[in-house]
Order: sequence, then C-alpha cells, then structure tokens
Amino acid sequence: MILEAFSLVLNPVCLMLILVGVIVGIIFGSIPGLSATMAIVLFLPMSFGMTPMNGISLLVGLYLGGISGGLISAILLKIPGTPSSISTVFDGGPMADKGEAGKALGIGILYSFLGGMISIFALIFISPYLAAVTLKFTPVEYFSIAIFSLTIIASLSGNSLINGLLSGFFGIALALVGMAPIDAYTRFTFGQYQLLSGFDIVVILIGIFAVTDIILSGYDRKHLADKMEKKSFNLKGFGISFEEFKGQIGNLIRSSLIGIGIGILPGIGGSTAGLLAYTTQKNSTKYPEKFGTGVIDGVIASETSNNAVIGGSLIPLLTMGIPGNTVTAIFLGGLTIHGISPGPLIFDKSGQYVYGIFIALIVANFFMLIFEKAGLRVFVKLLDIPKHILLPIIMVCCVVGAYSSNSRIFDVWCVLAFGLVGLLFKKFKIPSTPLIIGFILGKMAEENLRRALQASEGNISIFFTRPISLLFLVIAFLSVALTLKNKAKEKN
Repeated sequence: MILEAFSLVLNPVCLMLILVGVIVGIIFGSIPGLSATMAIVLFLPMSFGMTPMNGISLLVGLYLGGISGGLISAILLKIPGTPSSISTVFDGGPMADKGEAGKALGIGILYSFLGGMISIFALIFISPYLAAVTLKFTPVEYFSIAIFSLTIIASLSGNSLINGLLSGFFGIALALVGMAPIDAYTRFTFGQYQLLSGFDIVVILIGIFAVTDIILSGYDRKHLADKMEKKSFNLKGFGISFEEFKGQIGNLIRSSLIGIGIGILPGIGGSTAGLLAYTTQKNSTKYPEKFGTGVIDGVIASETSNNAVIGGSLIPLLTMGIPGNTVTAIFLGGLTIHGISPGPLIFDKSGQYVYGIFIALIVANFFMLIFEKAGLRVFVKLLDIPKHILLPIIMVCCVVGAYSSNSRIFDVWCVLAFGLVGLLFKKFKIPSTPLIIGFILGKMAEENLRRALQASEGNISIFFTRPISLLFLVIAFLSVALTLKNKAKEKN
C-alpha cells in the first residue's frame, strides 16, 4: 500500500496539483477576509472529476498553504490573514515596525515548516495504532462515537450554548431531508424531486462559508477599496542565526506538542494553539517583559503551534471520522465525495489513500517552505488587490462550483439560500460550524443507530452493555457537563 501511495502521489499531475493548492492556499491565507476554509470550499467541486488521490492532494495543499499564509499579513499589516495567526501579530508586527519584517517573515516560514513536519510524523505514527484499536467497533460503537462527536457542538458554540445547539440541530435536520438510510423512505421533500437525494455537502459549505462572507464584505462598502499601509522587508536566508536556532529548540518542541495536542482535541483550533504556545513560552522565558515588543520567541511559538495543529487534527479525523474544526469538517466532506470513509477500517479499505495523504502532506510542506519564501514578494503584492475586484470573481467561482457538483441550477439557488442562512446566523451571532458538524455526523448517527437496533431487535440496552460504547457515552456526558460548567463560570 505504501508503494502504491508513492506511485499515486509522486507523479507529475499530482505534484502539480499539490503545488497549485499550496500557492492558492498561501494567497487565500495572506489576504485578510479570505481563509483556508474558503479556499478548500471553492476548490472542492473542482476535485470531482479528478482521481481520489489527485483531488485529496489538492485539498491537502490548500489546507497547509492556507494556514501558513496568514503570517504574511499578520507581520506586514498587523492583521492576521487567518485566525491561526492572531498571536503572530503580537511580536511579528513590532518586529516589522523596527525594520525586521524580513527576519520575522523568514522565521515564520521556517518554523511553520518545522511545526508542520513534526505534526505530520506524529500523524503517521499515532494513526495506525489508534485505528487498530478502533477496528473492534460495530454500529453500536459508531453510534456512540457520533453522539460523542456531536458534543463538539457544545465546545464550538462560542458565547451562547443555546445558539450553538440551535445551529447543530438545524444541521441534523438538514441531514434528514431526502431518502432515509436502509429503507429509502422519503422525508421532508415537500414534493420536490430535487430533494430526494438531500442537500449536497458542497452546496452547504459554499453557501455558509463563502457566499456569506462575500455578502458581509459587501455591507462594509466604505472599506472595500481601502489600501492598508504595508511595511517593506529585506530577507536573506531565513533571518535566523545558528545560535538563535539552538536557543529556540525548546520553544520549537514545546510549541509543536501544544499544537498537536490542541489539534487532537475537538473544537479548539489553531488560534487557541497559537495563543497557548505564545503564553507558555512567555511564562517560561527569562525575559517575559520583552514579549510584545518584537522578539523572535513569540513568532516561533505562534507559527510552530498553529501549523502543528494540521497533523494533530487529522489524527481523529482519519481514524474515527471525528472532525475537530471547520476545515477538517470540510476535509471530511472531500474524503466522502471521493468514496473514502474515515474510521477504523480506513487502513484496510483505503490504506493506499491514507499513506498517500501522509506523503502529500510532506510534499506540500516542502513546497510551502520553498515557494512561500521564493514567491514572498509576489504574495505581498496580492495584498494590494482591492476587495471590490476580488470578491465578485470569488462569487462567480462559488456559482460555478455549486453548478458543477451535480450540474443543476437548483444547487445554485441552494448556495444563495444557504448564503442568506449564514447571514442570518451572523446577524444573530449563531455559530455556523456546529451546523456543518451536525449535518455530517447526523447521517452517521442515524444510520448506525438503525443498524444497531436491527441487530439487537430493538433493545437499546446494547448501547450501555458494550464497554467501548458505554465509555464514549460517558465521555460525551462528561464533555457536555464540563462545557456547561465552564459556561456558567464565564457567565459569573
């Protein structure tokens, strides 16, 4: 399977797609208002006609490039291109003010690469063992995992648990539209034959994440054509001496472990990893008073940890089918579209593709290091493109992507409808990520519930008598209880 994976990835077409994904991801990550999420959503329909490995490799490149690209605007504009680069602003911005923008950019690129590589190797070595344990799972355990995964909604609910639950339940309701699993009973179609197969995940993703952001940017017309003042930079090498590199080894290892750990835990994300790594480094250093004035320690901690989240977040996704954040939820949709079902059997059924993902991640990481540094001046020029030119082009791509998924005008109208739904969500401060998780996991929960009840002849005690199933249900209960406790503390 490993040899087959090498042959699938190390061919000119696949390598070119990874390169394109990395470059486009860096562009989306570096421009404030765009993101890795939007890049993957837009390119997901384009991957339909590709072979599974080519399509997934493109998404891998977009994911990795998008997370790394955020450091460019974070350092040069003091505006994080992605939420993951929030803590990069703290010291990257002051370094740019002192005339060290090139040094900050070089260090950010180098440590993004190192953090990504460490997390990829963690993914390679942890995933097979975790999958071997989960091979003992039946539909009973899968249902319990789905219930546990749905508790992620609580942790992604923002300030209001009620709003998060509403979003999650709305996602589950959307998953019920169409023909039911197993018996193909028609539900909630209201006589519309287009809804027999339910809503397409790509249509929902484009509408909720891309179209909504475009509409919101359109509301802010005063600033659509604004040009922000950039800091100039001069970069030689990666801007770090060997002595400085040796002094930052502890920071590198600690921040990588924090990123991997945060990635494995559902519902937290790269921004939290960056902030936690930054704070940990500040508390452990001999000169905490210098943080925020432009020291390399802060840039290294932030960029290492947010890129280390990538490998960490794919561990539960591939082995248990649990998406821990918005990007991995979309990535899960991409895997499903190409007929790859994440879970305990993924190494047996689609092993060549899993090893292909590992290889594609390594290749994408090297491409990111080489081309982000080499093309830095070009990427910086892209920050000059005004949004009133950029956003209409993206809107056209959204419509084309929606139509190409099933070649139906109905899907285009659905994209616009979900864009308005996303707008309402923003208006009432309802998070949209729980909707995606509810939609994806709702189908998994329903199908495995029905299979488990068929096997046990309707006896629900089977969920509490099997040890692994009971363990996940207990963890789900504790997860909800802990979230409620933390929300109560925050309120007080």
